[in-house]
Amino acid sequence: MKISFSTEDECFRQEVAGWLADHLCGEFEPLRFRGGPGDEHMFPEERKAWERTLAAGGWTCVGWAPEHGGRGLSISQQVIFHEEYARAGGPGRMGHIGEGLAGPTIAAFGNAEQQRKFLPGIVNGSEFWCQGYSEPGAGSDLANVKTRAVLDQASGTWRINGQKVWTSLAHESDWCFVIARTEPGSVGHHGLSFLLVPMAQTNITVRPIEQLTGTSEFNEVFFDDAETDASNIVGLPGEGWKIAMALLGFERGVSTLGQQMQFQNELNEIIAIAKANGAARDPILRQRLADAWGGLRIMRYNSLRMLSGAQDGALRKDAMIYKLFWSSWHANLGKLAMDVLGAEAELIEAAPYQLNRLQSLYLFTRSDTIYGGSNEIQRNIIAERALGMPKEPRVRA
Repeated sequence: MKISFSTEDECFRQEVAGWLADHLCGEFEPLRFRGGPGDEHMFPEERKAWERTLAAGGWTCVGWAPEHGGRGLSISQQVIFHEEYARAGGPGRMGHIGEGLAGPTIAAFGNAEQQRKFLPGIVNGSEFWCQGYSEPGAGSDLANVKTRAVLDQASGTWRINGQKVWTSLAHESDWCFVIARTEPGSVGHHGLSFLLVPMAQTNITVRPIEQLTGTSEFNEVFFDDAETDASNIVGLPGEGWKIAMALLGFERGVSTLGQQMQFQNELNEIIAIAKANGAARDPILRQRLADAWGGLRIMRYNSLRMLSGAQDGALRKDAMIYKLFWSSWHANLGKLAMDVLGAEAELIEAAPYQLNRLQSLYLFTRSDTIYGGSNEIQRNIIAERALGMPKEPRVRA
């Protein structure tokens, strides 16, 4: 595990910081520190414009291989980019799902035609993606997917029927990668396929889900004979589970370091408020602040450890603890923010009611231990796949 950087790396850090300082200004100044989790509904068009500016500067897909349009940066330089981006207040990436999930998966498992078709739009910031995994009865238990797809040989299209839920920014996306059951009668992780589906069609309905924060960045997505070309299947029919699991490995890539810098920004704000309002003099709150700082350091070192191996989508044992750790830590940070604010945490100035940043943080972090795999499921993954313990008995209707 590498926890220091070379002189060359530090020169690169200055290059990144300088470019961001020169461009996160003017029309993009209002985007600084905006658009992250719980705030993704803000400035969507402006953040899409920012993606195109990043692309023009060569700052999208920095870790991708040059043959796929990336810069082929080393792991240490990718870490630096993501950390400096968050440190500078770079807005939440509209292209995150494409760059971090869809793109690496297509690069690893897609054929040459698919790579030529889909990767350039991600690199140049012109096409945006959402994730079609969770369903009303298959959230953390992805193997329980009920959405079905049938290949219509006459028209050369897959016809998809079903419902996905908790689909972030589906209303802003051009494409969705969808796990669907393509083998009739199959159960569990058998008979699933990984399809790339255009969102701009009348047979797809996107309905917003209003959250505790009053915002609607998540959606329900309904597929009613939705269509995608027969060629838009990644891998072979029935290989969807293998590809879906590899994608979850890519999800735990270098962008996790950027996520942690966003956490650091939140913690810095809480510490500043604690010093200003006197909460830092409370020994219990001071200890909780110290524990939060220590937890963030542990998170960083574990991320650097899990990034030390091959970045091929394989979910290493040390990567299996990451979701459980960060989600629990972040949920506790939301509680800490409210306790530091004190009575102010319970107050909103006047209608129309607008939550302040930390109130929104607290409410949104209630979902951290649920979405992306609940803590209960994460503990099963750690026990069964990392530690080799017996599987939990499962009863299916």
